[in-house]
Amino acid sequence: MSRTSRTSRAGRTSRTGRAGHKRRLRPSYKALALAVALALGGGAVVVAAQGASAGQDSARSAPVTATIDCPDVGEQLREVPEGARPEVDQELAGLDTQIADAYQRLATGKARGDALLGELKDQRGETIGRMSDAIGKSAARPDGLDELSACAMREAPVAEDAEGPTAARAKGGPARGDFVAIGSVKPNIRAPKPKAGASKGSFSVQCGRNENRHLNPDNVIVAPGVSNGAHHMHDYVGNKTADAFSTNNSLAASGTTCTNGDLSTYYWPVLRLRDGKAERDAGAPGGGQDANVGTILRPKQVTIQFKGSAVSRVTAMPRFLRIITGDAKAFTNGPANANASWSCTGFENRQLKDKYPICPKGSDVVRTFSFQSCWDGRNTDSANHRTHVAFAAGDGSCGSGFKALPQLVQRIVYAVPPGARIAVDSFPEQLHKPATDHGDFINVMPDALMAEAVRCINGGRTCG
Repeated sequence: MSRTSRTSRAGRTSRTGRAGHKRRLRPSYKALALAVALALGGGAVVVAAQGASAGQDSARSAPVTATIDCPDVGEQLREVPEGARPEVDQELAGLDTQIADAYQRLATGKARGDALLGELKDQRGETIGRMSDAIGKSAARPDGLDELSACAMREAPVAEDAEGPTAARAKGGPARGDFVAIGSVKPNIRAPKPKAGASKGSFSVQCGRNENRHLNPDNVIVAPGVSNGAHHMHDYVGNKTADAFSTNNSLAASGTTCTNGDLSTYYWPVLRLRDGKAERDAGAPGGGQDANVGTILRPKQVTIQFKGSAVSRVTAMPRFLRIITGDAKAFTNGPANANASWSCTGFENRQLKDKYPICPKGSDVVRTFSFQSCWDGRNTDSANHRTHVAFAAGDGSCGSGFKALPQLVQRIVYAVPPGARIAVDSFPEQLHKPATDHGDFINVMPDALMAEAVRCINGGRTCG
């Protein structure tokens, strides 16, 4: 399918972005009840000062952010015929765009929440219907998807940060409660003890720190062929040309920033300082148009390492295997698939899943992604991009029917100024919650390089 045909449907994004998206305006502050009534819209952020009348307890006047909790349709898919996948991927991306567009309309006062919620349900119903029809052309029409069109409102506290209450509220999070001093966290890391037959080696890949500033708001795994399919900016290392329109062939023909010829693409949401400064994407899709604002932090260090299994030898990853770890919608979906870890240098035996760390002076912020390391032995991807791979059990073993793969572990370090607030880029309705952090990987290692990695890991050596 051509690029033109894959992006031609109404309501979809294109390489030039959505002309209708504009920077959010500051919402008016009403009593909480009114904010709740008006906040029924696609991912929109509405803030109210509770108890605004004089003399009320300050503890009751904490501002509240209202957002929308929409069922994750993609997460419910288990089987999609190969021929239907392009259309299904486009429709899933359309659902995300509908939420983002509704967010803009609500935040700019162009629609009331109650009407907007109804419109959003109708839009989602039509999109889900087309998706079901596409699947039904060559397989059984999926049951239950039609019930996922309605969204509900969700509340979350938002903090007043160093930039003042107006700036904090207008940006929609993160909240003060999303941060914790790393020194107050108890050590919580326990690795399984290697058993006889374990593969104890490791294979490292040096791909730089994205010095060439390869950034885009695409996600070729989840939303192939859709510009701004992620609605947040990604940092990339490895493959030099990865974007929404990449194919297996184009990735294999690309250059790479990796010193050993690894053509794989490794990407993750950028981390920003909430400093009120205009980044170069301040008016662009994935940036300011999708409520991702502030200075993009450049990684101080990026470590990419493949590790072994605690109970067995590992087998080679198939080329073009796709793995997503973490959940970009963990705030509304819940923590089941959240997996990114936050910590500080010198304190990495203390890992946080749902909090940003406040690091002491001289210590840097660390993000760690430990990817799924069990593979079903057949598929390089799955309908929901999860079920073809799995995490090892607590003892390091893979479940029935799954094989142990080299485990990708990414460690990204940032120098964050003392006292500065940070936020990971996210879908607008996810409010920049730390639990929404995630990493994406497509294996494009030449077969000979993957074989070398497997030999090294199974041989108990440290390579790379």
